[in-house]
Amino acid sequence: MVNIQADENKINKLVSGIVDFKPGGVEVVKKLLLDAAKEGKQLRVKLGVDPTSTDLHLGHMVCIQKLKQFQDLGHQAILLIGGFTAQVGDPSGRNSARPPLTAEDVAKNAQTYLDQVSKVLDLEKVEIVNNADWFSKFSLTDMLRLAGKVTVNQMLAKEAFGKRLDEGNPLFVHEVFYPLLQGYDSVELKADIELGGTDQTFNLMVGRDLQKAYEMKPQHIMTMPLLIGLDGVKKMSKTSQNYIALNDSPEDIFGKTMSISDEMILNYYTLCTDINEESLAEIASKLEQKDKYNPRDLKVELAMKIVETYYTCEDAQKAKDHFDNLFKKKLVPDEVPEYKLEGELAITDLVVKAGLSSSKGEVKRLIQGGGLKVNGEKVNDINFVISQGFLSENKPSVAEFQNILQAGKKKFLRLV
Repeated sequence: MVNIQADENKINKLVSGIVDFKPGGVEVVKKLLLDAAKEGKQLRVKLGVDPTSTDLHLGHMVCIQKLKQFQDLGHQAILLIGGFTAQVGDPSGRNSARPPLTAEDVAKNAQTYLDQVSKVLDLEKVEIVNNADWFSKFSLTDMLRLAGKVTVNQMLAKEAFGKRLDEGNPLFVHEVFYPLLQGYDSVELKADIELGGTDQTFNLMVGRDLQKAYEMKPQHIMTMPLLIGLDGVKKMSKTSQNYIALNDSPEDIFGKTMSISDEMILNYYTLCTDINEESLAEIASKLEQKDKYNPRDLKVELAMKIVETYYTCEDAQKAKDHFDNLFKKKLVPDEVPEYKLEGELAITDLVVKAGLSSSKGEVKRLIQGGGLKVNGEKVNDINFVISQGFLSENKPSVAEFQNILQAGKKKFLRLV
């Protein structure tokens, strides 16, 4: 017998941070949850993920954490692996088509996703499905019948499609099918609620339309904000190289979190932790009183909470100690000579030209011994080529190391 809870604190936490709940807004989701508890009805809550790469990051976990909150109230969490749709590629928010993936790529990525998601979700209580199970059996006739449930006008209303056409960029037919496929997943799974980022709103609404077309009760949709990345500008993504990966070490997660701006602290507390509304209000109040409270202290607490979510309290404390030691030791001197980097240059040539080593052979030995670093990370490849593009795309977890080339323990160079 499933215990469906009506815990007011848990429900308030669940509705916090959401952008929208269609139809009806926040009060409707509260009523839906309370009525479900009263009737002992287990809601089917769906979240779809396309395994397009091996790593998940904190941006992905915004919806995963919300799915966990539904699970904690006793509802059926459904994690849909887009084994078929990942081979098509979600066109949401993109001005070009995604590169195609093979079924083998998708299967490999899917397993790594599940390994990472298990840090938050109790997978034994999650209904894990793969849309390749039904779409791989679709005939051309089945696909055409599905396509007959929507109009071209509906599909072209998608903002990303309209933008592509307006800008004269190609829009491929298989991309137009993507929202249709995602929407049909909701029909197959009889979803009551579907979660997604704000960039998924159109696709989620197609799910409602298709459920109506199949004479089913249409799902509610809950949209969550897109987590802004470490650069403070773009959404967190691997493409923008502004992400915190779940597989990052505790030290890296802590250091990267400490690199966010003060303006992003409350947003990260809201979307990346499970603290309650009262605590969020307290943090917001402290951020407004910078003469009394140091935002850095709030950021330290945030970094520890995030590490604890994916590792342990002990790991979080060690990561904090590691971060503190870096700054106490002041590993990068105040005065560092500069070198103007133009175009691409082999790292061995750069080190010699900059006067940090007398020969390429010496540089190669330095690399093999782990003594050469760029942006605080060891260079392991003797054929490594460095450019301004590399420096801008690979942000260090500790800002002190930005654009720093280090040879051995005492030789430093700032690349400009």
